Amino acid sequence: MRDSDCARLPPGWTAAAGCLKDHVVLIAGAAGGLGRASALAIARAGAAPVLLGRKVRALEKLYDEIVALGTAQPAIYPLDLEGATPRDYEELADGIDQEFGRLDGIVNAAAHFSGLQPAGAIDPMDWLRTLHVNLSAPFLLLQACLPLLGKADRASVVFVLDDLDRVGRAHWGSYGAAKHALAGLVSTLHQEHEDGPLRVHALLPPPMRTGLRRTAYFGENSLQLPLPEAIAGAVVYLLGADGAAARGKVLDLRAGPSAEG
Repeated sequence: MRDSDCARLPPGWTAAAGCLKDHVVLIAGAAGGLGRASALAIARAGAAPVLLGRKVRALEKLYDEIVALGTAQPAIYPLDLEGATPRDYEELADGIDQEFGRLDGIVNAAAHFSGLQPAGAIDPMDWLRTLHVNLSAPFLLLQACLPLLGKADRASVVFVLDDLDRVGRAHWGSYGAAKHALAGLVSTLHQEHEDGPLRVHALLPPPMRTGLRRTAYFGENSLQLPLPEAIAGAVVYLLGADGAAARGKVLDLRAGPSAEG
């Protein structure tokens, strides 16, 4: 990745109170590490989060936490991305339209990773499952929501990437392939929308204290890694007006959120 393709979070940047007020943001993978942290940060910024995921109990717990903040009314939409059809995504978009009448952003934080293994040992169905959840599902979700996003004066879609140098190495299999393809998809989508009100963003977080990281690096002391909550502010940045400065670039947080770039 070239330096010219990257952006950095401005030094000392913090979300202004109410910077996403009256916004509606859909978070895919809301029960996961970064998805959950992003949903809470988005709610604190004043937006109504739509919590998308397959773990209903975890979504309900997150829902209650957001309601307790008293900033915006969330919504839950249980959906297993692995088995979702294009019609399921269309129904999701219709449901958001009926309940909120608008959609201002999408955060694609869902991920599937079964662990490191050589290509010859990958179960064919897991290969397809991983490609679908990490690549096809974000595309289908965006495609179904494009008409609704198009109604907004300004909308943002955030795709969470991974370090392509790292996941392009041996044993990263379908996850690595999906993340490389996702980076290409983000570039394509940006060029298609670079002159319109819809912004397409890529977020590259540093190693975080998440279940996916523990699966890949089970011998690592994860307590030394930042929690997803430390990264979630960057998601708010990309969804808000300030994030326009990072349009068409990868917001790279690997060197720290205040690194100069």
